[in-house]
Order: sequence, then structure tokens, then C-alpha cells
Amino acid sequence: MGVILLILITVIVFMVKSSKKAGVEDPETTEVQTTEAEMTKSVSVEGVDITGMSRDEARAAILEKYPWNMTVVFGEDSYEVTNLMASRIDSLLTEIYSGEPQETYSLDTTGFEEAAAAEAKAAAGKWNKSAQNGAIESYDKEKDTFVFAGEKAGFAIDEDKLAADILKALADKQFDARITADGGEVQPEITQASAKEKYKTISTFTTDTTANKNRNTNVRLAAEAINGTIIKPGEEFSFNGTVGKRTEEKGYKGAAAYNNGEVVQEIGGGVCQVSTTLYNAVVRAGLEISYRRSHTFEPSYITPGQDATVSYDQPDFRFINNSKTAIGLKASYANQKMTVSVYGIPILEDGVKWDLRSEKVETLDPPAPTYEEDQTLEPGVEKLKSAGTNGSRWVTYKVVIKDGKTVSEEVDHKTTYKGHAPVILRNTSGVVLPPDETTTAEVSTVPTVDGMPDGYVPGESTPPPAGNGDMSQGPGVTGTTPAAPAPDAGTSAPESNMGPGGPEPGIPAPQDTPVVAPNPGP
Repeated sequence: MGVILLILITVIVFMVKSSKKAGVEDPETTEVQTTEAEMTKSVSVEGVDITGMSRDEARAAILEKYPWNMTVVFGEDSYEVTNLMASRIDSLLTEIYSGEPQETYSLDTTGFEEAAAAEAKAAAGKWNKSAQNGAIESYDKEKDTFVFAGEKAGFAIDEDKLAADILKALADKQFDARITADGGEVQPEITQASAKEKYKTISTFTTDTTANKNRNTNVRLAAEAINGTIIKPGEEFSFNGTVGKRTEEKGYKGAAAYNNGEVVQEIGGGVCQVSTTLYNAVVRAGLEISYRRSHTFEPSYITPGQDATVSYDQPDFRFINNSKTAIGLKASYANQKMTVSVYGIPILEDGVKWDLRSEKVETLDPPAPTYEEDQTLEPGVEKLKSAGTNGSRWVTYKVVIKDGKTVSEEVDHKTTYKGHAPVILRNTSGVVLPPDETTTAEVSTVPTVDGMPDGYVPGESTPPPAGNGDMSQGPGVTGTTPAAPAPDAGTSAPESNMGPGGPEPGIPAPQDTPVVAPNPGP
């Protein structure tokens, strides 16, 4: 009945005898027995006779006659096609050696359509060259204009033909075939001439600054750093990567900033207004936001929930050019106005605009009061140095407008802003000193972020601005906020003390979605 004879081969692996030692006996002779199946019935696979062979011997014999070395060549370069038959041969041998075999077998080379297409795509990836659309290529600073570059044709391998050639080689059992790839020139979708006609300012956004000269210097320098920046299709823009570290050597000034809730002077204070203005312009252009963070405290120069804090080197503000052509940024500061425009071919479909709308959903109690020593006070007497401010929670919606009508509003992100703790003076020393001998306990601080805007006065509750202009018109329309009042000496608008990986010690992170990616419009 059996067609496979199992031949038992007994092999004596080793025999070792050691000298007798006290308490140790000679090891016994060790025998290892293995079994190997041999094919006794006359069986052949695709013309290869495997009678009397073990499975491994049969596999070797088949591969000797049908070796896999399929290669795609293009010019002097080549691509080795993944062995598509190895698993088929192994499966066939399993079938043959585990049951009643037939006398003859053929290698099945069907059903490789998806695999052949994948191999063709991988091979083409080595040699394809994308066509280059006519687009802006550089920025002429003197003329304050973007310079266009001409279109360039690309090249593409004919993947359909290559996949068909791979399938034919498989069907013909030519597993070592050398297949020549064919291809042709690919013309760009947009010529330089048409690009010049299509490019326009697709969004503009403006915020008002204060009269603080140092802060406005910082805003101007950061704006100049991003002005003229070109982002190619698929590239990611980084605010910190573009602006760089804010230093005195670059001309940045000390301006009011928050340090653990205290107002301090920081080099580069105010640049967050530039990143915030950029964020609002980018959203309205239809670009993809890849990373943004809100401030710890409510900003005063923009509707809360629509801010983007930065610090070198984290947190950053980043976005991706998800269009088919390069885009350019125009940024400027003049007359206490910070403006960013996005220049490119419209991304959103004709008649569609994006906007942001923020809604305050909850007012939070101020944090517990903090105390400072004032030895001019009588023991037991407390004096309010600065009143606390409430925190708040906001929901920001992405608004899609088509032909002037709102067609959808979706929650884009939620933000929680911290309030400011009241500061109370008291004397716990038991000693009362005259005013000219006053001693006050030092208040510990932690490193702060740069870019803190003016507009917030400690001890006063600053309400959010009434709005940032009529932005319902979407991209291409300037949105503005009412000018914030000039701060008292040493004051600033509240912004977060965020550092790499989280907030600085003592400052809780805003409960805001870190990554905000706008959904595509209809």
C-alpha cells in the first residue's frame, strides 16, 4: 500500500571512553537515530525526476533546472525581482511528500498579478522622475517678488507593460529572464506661463501689536526671517527651523515675557505673535497643520484658541505643503501690524473657503493665591498686590464656507488656559521695618520661553478681544484684531512656558490637542 519506503538509518555518533576516575563511570555509547523519507514511486515535477530523492534533494534538483534570477534592466542599471516561486515550490513538495503523490506535477505560475504589479512599481521607483511644474523657485528680496522657474518634463516606466512581462516570464517558466523596462517622457501639468497666471495671494491674516518698541523689533525680525520662504510640494515648514534661535547677536531685544507667572524681560519676547499670525494664514490657505500648541495663558492679540506658541527649540509650529506646486510666504511688520500672506495656486476648490471660530465654553476659578513677604506690614495684616485672573476653556471650530454660505463646522481642537494666581503681601517675620528698610523674600523662577506678547497687566482681568475681523470671507481676506492696550512697564500678555517635552516646572501644560490637522474641505 505504501508508496514511500522509510529507510531507517542508524548512525553511531560517537563512542567515548574516559579513564576511570574515583566515583566516575565510563560514559555509555550514545546512538542517535534519524529517519529520512525517500521517494520510491516514480514522480516528476515539471520534467524533473525526483524518484528516490529526499525532499531537500528534490528541491535542489528542481531549482537547478529552474533557478530564480529574474532581473529587470533599464540602461546600465538593474532591479532583481523578488523570488515569487520559492513558496510555490515548497508548498508543492509538502503536498508530494505528505500523501499519495501523482506521477507528474507542474509548477503553478498563475495568480501573481498583484505581486507582479508590486514588483513593477518597485522597479519603476528606481528610474521614475517626476515632472516639474512651472512654479516659484526663489525670492528676489530687492524687488520683493517671487521668481518663477520653467517647467521640466519627467520620465516614467511603463509599469503595466513591465508587470505583464513579468507574468509572461513566469508563465513560460523563464525564472532567470532579463526583462527590459520601457518608459517615456511625462509632461508637467502646469507650464511656467500658466503658473504665472494661476499664482495669487490665497490667504492673508493680520494682527495688531502694541507700542512696545523692543517687542515690535522682535516681531519685525521674526517676520523678516520667514519672508520669502518657499515650501515645495510635500515639504514641511518649521517656524523654529526657519527663524532660528532668537539672540542678541541677531538683533533681538529684551521684551516682556512670563516666567512662571511673573513678568520678566526675555530676549525675543513677542515672536509668538508672528507664529500665531502665520498659523491663521496657513489654515485659511487650506494647508495641512502638522504641529501647533496653544499658550498656557490666554493671548490678548488673537481670539483664544487660535494661537500658536513657539519657543526655541520646542514647542514649534509646523505645517506641510499639501499642494502640487510650491508656495511662498510673505511676512511683514509695519505700523504696529503683523501680516502674513500665503502665495500660491489655490488649494481649495473654487468657491470654498476655510475659517476658524472659537467659542468660550467655561470660565475657571483663579489658582490659589501666592504670598510675598512685606515687612512694612503689621503681622496679621494682608495686602493684595495683584488680583488673580480666571482661566478658561475654549472650543475652536474649522468652518467650511462654499459660495458664501457655511456648509459645515467641525471641532478642530479644544484648549484650556490657566488663570493667574492672586499675589498677597504679608509679614510673617514678626518684625516691622520702616519702608526704607523693607526686605522682601525672593521669588523663585524657572527658565521661560521667548516670544511673550504685551497686552496683559497682572492684577487685571483682560477679557478676550471682541474678534479678529470679519474672517467669514475666508482666504484672501485680512482678519484683524483690535489693538491691545500698551502695557505698564514690565508687563506682557500671557503666553505659555512650554519647554521641550512639556511645560517648564510649575507651569501646567494647556489641555490642548498638540497636533491639529484640518480636514479636507468638500
